[in-house]
Amino acid sequence: MDAILAYFQSWGHFDIWQVISAFIFLIAIIDPFGNIPITISMEQKGTKINCERVCLASYVILIAFLLLGELILKLFNVQIEYFAVAGGFVIFLMAMEMVLDVTIFKSDGLTGDGSIVPLAFPMYAGPGAFTALLSITAEYNTTNLLIAVFVSTCVLYAVLKGTHWLTKYLGQTSLYMIRKFFGIIVLAIACKLMFGNLAAIF
Repeated sequence: MDAILAYFQSWGHFDIWQVISAFIFLIAIIDPFGNIPITISMEQKGTKINCERVCLASYVILIAFLLLGELILKLFNVQIEYFAVAGGFVIFLMAMEMVLDVTIFKSDGLTGDGSIVPLAFPMYAGPGAFTALLSITAEYNTTNLLIAVFVSTCVLYAVLKGTHWLTKYLGQTSLYMIRKFFGIIVLAIACKLMFGNLAAIF
């Protein structure tokens, strides 16, 4: 009970810079722009995609994991700093995928009816986003993370709604450059998570 009370007391206060930083990090991990070609491909194959259902499911999954993830770690007696180092390494590999156009993580042929699986989970609210949320919990207040998740979901909704417009007016080259830009950001944050928390541990 004391651990649970201490967890909720650690939520902290609103910090606009933490919100902005966490928002950029989450958007880079969720990568709604980079996943536009996948969304279009699914629609061309006859898969129905409901933007509202995708975003609502993604938001619920991310919030649930944000609120319960650290408590789950406490049950297994794993400190958040250790998870941040491990998570930073995973995020580092994800960034390498984005920057170098290589495939490290396999999807194992996941299929579904579109809105919930595989778009909401595991594409947007999947292992990468879970790792990112738990990793930055060591440095960010929960209040600011809750706001960042909400704003990120709103941006995801806007991108999904404007998928065809973005593809038409931005073009594949611009979307490719956006993905590379976010890949560099994720790479820098991953290094910060690993080395910053390693310093805290030792």
